[in-house]
Amino acid sequence: MGRNHIKTMAAPKSWPVERKSKKFILLPEPGRHSRNSSISLNFLLITMLGVAESKKETTYIAKEKEITVNGSRVTRISYPIGLMDVISIKDIKKNYRILIDRKGKVIAKEIKASDSSILLHRVKGKSSVNGKTQLNFLDGTNIIVEKDSYKIGDTVITEVGKNDIKDHLKLEKGNTIFLIGGRHSGELGKIENIHENKIIYKTKENEMYETLKEYAFVVGKDSPLIEIQNE
Repeated sequence: MGRNHIKTMAAPKSWPVERKSKKFILLPEPGRHSRNSSISLNFLLITMLGVAESKKETTYIAKEKEITVNGSRVTRISYPIGLMDVISIKDIKKNYRILIDRKGKVIAKEIKASDSSILLHRVKGKSSVNGKTQLNFLDGTNIIVEKDSYKIGDTVITEVGKNDIKDHLKLEKGNTIFLIGGRHSGELGKIENIHENKIIYKTKENEMYETLKEYAFVVGKDSPLIEIQNE
């Protein structure tokens, strides 16, 4: 196999694959997400959704059927897909959001059509562009804002097909977070306290835990704005 494939034994731990398999996996192309945190469209369609059985089938589906990622048509089967991306398959009228489960594995959660128009972006960094502020997001995308009221770790909400900010969720006490890393990945909790790079949060069972700021993805205030897998 070429450099664009990898053995299952060498696949990132976040990929839901059978390690003892001798099959090769098509790698996601370089792009918005890091290679360790993303999967290819090919992997999604075959391994995670089961709508195809081979690379030949996924190539046909991608070219002949309308598949969108965050509202944009995708035809390359190596296209990188990662956390919080929304995938819509018009032919079967299904929508999915990429999340992390309790084992730290990437999952594709089926969501309602109404939920598929909501995109969440975690602010990873900021930079200055011609006197304005550019917000750089965890998914590799960015938005330039006139007024900078955003901090690292905050979440901004946009709609599919639009590049303007609809809402702003701060990384602050009382807001709801989804854990994207660490021992408690895949959990939901409410922020109780923030100290330096640590967050204390409370689960729905009223249990208190500590996590790193980098593992916290703000997904709502009193409750999540999106459908979240939380089992």
